[in-house]
Amino acid sequence: MKKILIIACCFLYGIFCGCRQKDNTAALNKLYENPLPDWNKKLTQVIISDIFIPAVSSRIFAYTNIAAYEALRPAYKNYPSYAGKLNGLQPVPMPKQGQQYSYPVASVIAFSTVAQKLVFDGNAIKKMEQEYIAQLQSFNMGQALLDSSVSYGHAVGNHIISWAAADGYLQRNSLPAFIVTKEAGRWQPTPPNYADASETNWKTLRPLTLDSCSQFKPVAPTKFDTAKNSAFYKEAYQVFTAVKNPQATDSAVAWYWDDNPNTSLTDGHITYFQQKNSPGGHWIHIACSVAQKEKFDAMKTVALVSKTAIALYDAFISCWDAKYTYNYIRPETFINKYIDKNWEPLIQTPAFPEYPSGHSVASSSAATVLTQTLGDKYVFIDSAEVPYGRPTRQFNSFYEASDQASISRLYGGIHFITAITKGKEEGRKVGSYVMDKLK
Repeated sequence: MKKILIIACCFLYGIFCGCRQKDNTAALNKLYENPLPDWNKKLTQVIISDIFIPAVSSRIFAYTNIAAYEALRPAYKNYPSYAGKLNGLQPVPMPKQGQQYSYPVASVIAFSTVAQKLVFDGNAIKKMEQEYIAQLQSFNMGQALLDSSVSYGHAVGNHIISWAAADGYLQRNSLPAFIVTKEAGRWQPTPPNYADASETNWKTLRPLTLDSCSQFKPVAPTKFDTAKNSAFYKEAYQVFTAVKNPQATDSAVAWYWDDNPNTSLTDGHITYFQQKNSPGGHWIHIACSVAQKEKFDAMKTVALVSKTAIALYDAFISCWDAKYTYNYIRPETFINKYIDKNWEPLIQTPAFPEYPSGHSVASSSAATVLTQTLGDKYVFIDSAEVPYGRPTRQFNSFYEASDQASISRLYGGIHFITAITKGKEEGRKVGSYVMDKLK
């Protein structure tokens, strides 16, 4: 399997001054082999500490990994640019003829450059970048080569930043606000915080591949009805029972896929918040870990992770369009009013409308990209939740994992079954479309 070590040899060995110890050579090469998983891990930690909601997190993962892809691509002629394939992306700056570059270094710097602009704690990312450059210098990497590589990474990163700035993100909060109504069947703020609806104008952002935010909009949810023999009441009662009388492993599944970046907890008169991973961060972790398991080279890794990130981003835009179009009631609201006023969901209800299930759309889109790349019968171990005190889980396919993520929302008490099944369909359509566009 072609490794990035070969590229390092071509661009570095003839340019470095003097001889280096074998341990220095090995350590330097390690920085080139496949840096993207480590950088995504670092970025995830900053995203968690910055408390970004899932939709915003998906945007950060998408643009950073696109930048890393475009900066590394010149070393691999068989990988086409995303320019012309992603909406509004113009060709990125090309390397200068006759100039030597380490494209793996440029890829990391492009990733870091974009990340610094998209997170709140940009200084944390900047510090990581400085430490990375210092590592390269400590291994006697030629300064001219390092300077040209860093400069090229910044150029690609700044190009992606300019493109991202025109996607509507900065303008979304100046658009008309969402109005909560008392109409039966519509979304109402939920306990414990009764927070305002989140990212009500997310659908206005420019998708990366989709023709429009409504391209794969699901059909309307089950008609709201309070009659006990109605289809909707039966769906609500299913959620009520799933939480009140869970099967042996249901609760563990719900907590494993909770992926709520900011859960509020109350102890007496004190309320505090617990930060965790997002659905997008969970699937980026899966994509990176699979690339490492398969010993992918840096280019194959960044291609897989960037496509996964692109699918997640478009999935959230597609899902949020449907959520605020249908503006559907949450199980907690209905059950408390019509079935049991003391009932509580197992996991905390997020602050946005119910239909469709966001985790179902996002997970299915990511699983589709991974399945089309690595196959349907792919066994892997997911360790994304280990930092939060949960054991690893083994899955026999990516769809098995995404289906479990989807049904976890029923076990957790925050979604009706129709939101889950239609969300899965929507996510698979988004993922397939992304793969078709990026072939």
